Amino acid sequence: MQKPTVFLSRLALAIAIASVPVLAAGQSSSMSNPQSGSMSNDMAKTSANEHLSASDKKFVRDAAEGGLAEVELGRMAIEKASSDQVKKFGQRMVDDHSKANDELKQVASSEGMQLPERLSAKDQMTKDRLSKLSGEQFDKAYMKDMVKDHTQDVADFQKESTSGSNPEVKDFAAKTLPTLQSHLQEAQQIAPMTKSANNSMKGSQ
Repeated sequence: MQKPTVFLSRLALAIAIASVPVLAAGQSSSMSNPQSGSMSNDMAKTSANEHLSASDKKFVRDAAEGGLAEVELGRMAIEKASSDQVKKFGQRMVDDHSKANDELKQVASSEGMQLPERLSAKDQMTKDRLSKLSGEQFDKAYMKDMVKDHTQDVADFQKESTSGSNPEVKDFAAKTLPTLQSHLQEAQQIAPMTKSANNSMKGSQ
C-alpha cells in the first residue's frame, strides 16, 4: 500500500502536467492573432465615433471646412490686398485659424473622425472668385465675405457651445468662440473702410 505522501505528490504532479496544454493553448491563441491589438483600437475608434451625434459631426465637419477656407483666403489677402489693415487681418486669419484647425484635429482624432483636407466646393468657388480680383476690389469683396462668414461661424459655435452633445467638441466650440467674435468685430470695423475707399475713388474719377 502506497504511503499518503507519495500518493499526494503524484497527484499534484499529474495536475501540473495536465494544466500545461491549457496554458500553452492560451498563449498560442494570443500569439497567433497579432492583429487583435489593432482590431481593438479600431473598435475603440468606432465606438468613440458613435458617441458623436449627427449635429456634432456636422459641426465638426463644417468647422474644419470653414477653418481651411479662412487660412487659404487669409493667405490670399496677405498677397493681394492693397490695404495694410486687410493684409493684417488676413495674417490673423492664417495664424488663429491654423491654431484652431490643429486643435480641432486633435478632438476629431480622439473621436475617430476623419476631417476634410480640401476646400469644399462652395469655398473653392469663393477662392476662385477672389483670385480674379486685386487691390481695392479684392479688399472690398474679401472683407464682405469675412463679415458674412464670421457672422455664421459665431452663431454655429455659440449653438454648439451651449447645446452640443459631445464634451470635447462642446469645449472646443466654447474655447474658440471668443476668437471668432473678435474676428467678426474686427471685420465689421474694416469692411466699411474698404467701401468708403472705393466710393471716394469713384467720386474722384
